[in-house]
Amino acid sequence: MERTTTSPQAGPDAAAAAVSHRAMTVFSPADEQRRRGVRRMKLTATALLLFVAVVYVLAKVAQHAGAGAWAGYVAAATEAGMVGALADWFAVTALFRHPLGLPIPHTAIIPTKKDQLGVSLGEFVGENFLSEDVVRQRLRAVGIGSRLGAWLARPEHADRVTAELATALRGALTVLRDSDVQAVVGEAITRRAGAQEIAPGLGKMLEKIVADGGHRRVVDLVVSRAHDWLVLHGDSVMDAVQGGAPGWTPKFVDRKVGERVYKELLRFVTEMRDMPSHPARGALDRFLTDFASDLQSDGDTRARVERLKGEVLGRGEVQDLIASAWTAVRSMIVAAAEDERSELRLRVRASLLSLGSRMAEDPKAQGKVDRWVEGAAVYVVTTYRKEITSLITDTVAGWDAEHTTRKIEAHIGRDLQFIRINGTVVGSLAGLLIYTVTRVLGA
Repeated sequence: MERTTTSPQAGPDAAAAAVSHRAMTVFSPADEQRRRGVRRMKLTATALLLFVAVVYVLAKVAQHAGAGAWAGYVAAATEAGMVGALADWFAVTALFRHPLGLPIPHTAIIPTKKDQLGVSLGEFVGENFLSEDVVRQRLRAVGIGSRLGAWLARPEHADRVTAELATALRGALTVLRDSDVQAVVGEAITRRAGAQEIAPGLGKMLEKIVADGGHRRVVDLVVSRAHDWLVLHGDSVMDAVQGGAPGWTPKFVDRKVGERVYKELLRFVTEMRDMPSHPARGALDRFLTDFASDLQSDGDTRARVERLKGEVLGRGEVQDLIASAWTAVRSMIVAAAEDERSELRLRVRASLLSLGSRMAEDPKAQGKVDRWVEGAAVYVVTTYRKEITSLITDTVAGWDAEHTTRKIEAHIGRDLQFIRINGTVVGSLAGLLIYTVTRVLGA
């Protein structure tokens, strides 16, 4: 058996050609059975030719011996049958090889015209099967939208699709390397955040929060916690004030000053906590309003925010946080995909059932799906028609001529041998008819 090899440097086209070549040079058991059928039909057709030849000789002998008019009729019929059989034998043989080994022009058509036949076949498929009109008509006749909807509307099919989607999702997440995805996600977030100025957006958000009074709850929480902290840590505050006093002041004075500062600070925080209209709250409102305006319009403030953003994004802790987000999301998705009762799978199943019911009953939804499928198919056909047809031409070009001829003959040779048989029979009938008409007119 012929062996084919490809070098490690060979590209995918060479590998595909080698596979195609092996497929055409290897005869399967079914091919061998077909070849035996072809040989039997050849023997049958040849035996019929020999039969009419023998009958022709006997008829001519009988005619010369004066056997009667019937001998002429038989001789004419068998003579025409031989001519028809030989003509059809030549035509059938010329498809695959040179008759009698003679290099007669326009014979051995398949081995000599193999590449041209491949090109013609590719063009035929491209023009008649891969045209936009043919694809649209065929898909429109199928009614994919209604059929798919009816199929999805059945619970067992929705369960199957959900399970397959979960398996595919788990497989995809398993194949992906966490380090690669984390690097991509981190780079994408960093690049996105670095390319877009955040100060105006922050300013608009802060302006709306202040206008709606949303910040007041934060202020209430802060002053309440500050009051509680001062009550619990009064000694620490007074010690801090005394520690910052000059060394030449008497200690009792430092203690009085510390107590005074602590009491005033506690009073200020208490009043701010209990008085919604406290002046400090109003001052804070004005500060936040001005700051929101500066974030949107002041160039220096916006530039400082951008520098701060860059410093924050550049910190390793932030990058680690961004990267770890993928790990958490991946684990959550995998766990949900593996659990048949998870909210994710239940929602997907419910969505599939709802989609199937809507597609099965709503003509608009069916038409939308049909148009989408038609558009996608037409795009693939019109965009990649040349690549699709070149698959045919390149595959045929990669076949070995001799083995291709033998394999094609094994597939269609048996039917072609019937042409020889029919040629013998039809030729005999035509010869008999012509001889009969000639005799009648001559009489």
